[in-house]
Amino acid sequence: MSQLFSPLQLGQLTLDNRIIIAPMCQYSANNGAASDWHTIHIGQMSLSGAGLLILEATSVNPQGRISYADLGLWDDRTQAALDKTLTAIRQYSPMPIGVQLAHAGRKASTKKPWDGDGSIAPDEVNGWQTVAPSALAYDENSTVPTAMDQNDIDTLISDFVNAARRADALGLDLIELHGAHGYLLHQFLSPLSNQRDDQYGGSLENRMRLLLEVFTAVRAEFSSDKPVGVRVSATDWVEGGWDLTQTIELAKALEALGCDYIHVSTAGLSPEQQIPVEVSYQVPFAAAIKEAVNIPVIAVGLITEAEQAESIITEQQADAVALARGILYDPHWPWHAAAELGATVKAPKQYLRSNPHGKPSPIE
Repeated sequence: MSQLFSPLQLGQLTLDNRIIIAPMCQYSANNGAASDWHTIHIGQMSLSGAGLLILEATSVNPQGRISYADLGLWDDRTQAALDKTLTAIRQYSPMPIGVQLAHAGRKASTKKPWDGDGSIAPDEVNGWQTVAPSALAYDENSTVPTAMDQNDIDTLISDFVNAARRADALGLDLIELHGAHGYLLHQFLSPLSNQRDDQYGGSLENRMRLLLEVFTAVRAEFSSDKPVGVRVSATDWVEGGWDLTQTIELAKALEALGCDYIHVSTAGLSPEQQIPVEVSYQVPFAAAIKEAVNIPVIAVGLITEAEQAESIITEQQADAVALARGILYDPHWPWHAAAELGATVKAPKQYLRSNPHGKPSPIE
């Protein structure tokens, strides 16, 4: 029996298999509100046969969006727009759907990637003043952020709680907090971006404080029978930055607070990063964290082949694999993996006769 297609428990949520669709920004929202594109895109992903779909980084306030076209969940309007999309999708897909709640910090206020992917100054159209743990810009072409004070931090935590409450009302099955890829919670973690001298800076305990406070507040607000997990960058790939040793300590602290899983990525904090990109290059970080905690660990990054994914699970390097660009390229990747590994997936009845002539169908 394929281990990739065996069930997985995240808290009290049971997944049919261990393939997870990772959050992928679409830059297609209207002032934070989900658009028809989201209905089309998320709808397609929800028919893929994966065990779980996590919606793209969804900002908890307008200032926290990566770009002006990012998805948000901060008021009745953004909640209603996402509800419309989810209502359409749930007519045809039983797949669990979660949301990644996020704030971009100093990496906010940017153009859409296909328009140049550059920073937009606060006084330009579609731009705003960014915030961060310290007044340190991401790079020489980015706006210098405003260092957050205690009131800003308190408001941020309240915004995460508000978004969690709205996610619960939408019936979303899971929340993932975005503590990776150089966005705000990651910025507080890394000594490269956090040079504060208060209770949120300096020691590892202090730099972890905000993420742990946000997790605790969101966990208290979101339904207790639904999982809350955290995505982390296990290393900045920069000497003197956030690294695996610190990530393991964070993972242990999160587990102690009731975190249901850790989703392990890397990088994104500094333009000085030196990433040795190769197949499964991030998996060893997931494996090291899995050895240190008892909660499920998700691996992601250049996982493209069925046997590769199967091996990650059977060798107990991770409890699940997440796909991003690979499933954009092949939205039926789980079908094809199931066929290759002798397993089956759930798919709409409308697709039951889709398998090639003479080949067994992987669709239940």
